[in-house]
Amino acid sequence: FIQMLRGAKKRDVLQLLRRAPEETRPFLVEAAVATQSVASLAALSDFLDFSKEPKSLLEKFLYAAAFSPRPSGELLHLVLDKLDGKQMAPEIWETGIVAVGSLVGKLCQQKLCGLQVVERGVETILRGLRGAKEEPEVVIYLLSLGNAMLPETIPTLLEHAEDGPTAVTAAATSALQRFPAPHISSKVKRAMRRIFHQKSKSYDKTCRLAAAEILLDNHPLPMDVINILLATSEMETEMATFLLLKVQNSL
Repeated sequence: FIQMLRGAKKRDVLQLLRRAPEETRPFLVEAAVATQSVASLAALSDFLDFSKEPKSLLEKFLYAAAFSPRPSGELLHLVLDKLDGKQMAPEIWETGIVAVGSLVGKLCQQKLCGLQVVERGVETILRGLRGAKEEPEVVIYLLSLGNAMLPETIPTLLEHAEDGPTAVTAAATSALQRFPAPHISSKVKRAMRRIFHQKSKSYDKTCRLAAAEILLDNHPLPMDVINILLATSEMETEMATFLLLKVQNSL
């Protein structure tokens, strides 16, 4: 079906989407995203109205975009255009922002970070994060940054990891966990030590565990291993057992 769509013109794809029974539309939307031809993306752009379409259909489109293995710049452009300045259900907006991060990350993995649309995607996330007032909104932008995995955003993630409320700290440390070892610098490790050992304030156990995992998974220093083992004596059994097993597996 995807092969067939690749040879179709925009008007044919659009007609197919508009005339299809409601129950088959999610399949057609997913197939059109997978096709990623200029015609199919243009048809999706005309067909999808983020202020009117059923939430299930819009979510199907956004999930298909986010999970696309080798997305194109045009697909990211389409998602950004659909999110830009539109009134939509909060859950659709959340899924869309997280999808933007996923698309940015995959395009950068394809060595396409220099595309103008990728820069627009990054700026959309960072601008949104700077302007976010509510905690759930901040968390969504941090999840998106975690999907993007851009080394230049590590300082921003560190700031939120140390200074944010529990949900924000958890989202930021979780995002940092996704980065490969070369990007876990001494500065990142120092911040993770402060979180794990609760130097500046008290942190939730999920955040402390994430910080410990970052320290143990990225060329740990002997002193870090020793200090984490010493700290387990003051922890609840479940958390201590997890860390002991983690150290054992590393050895």
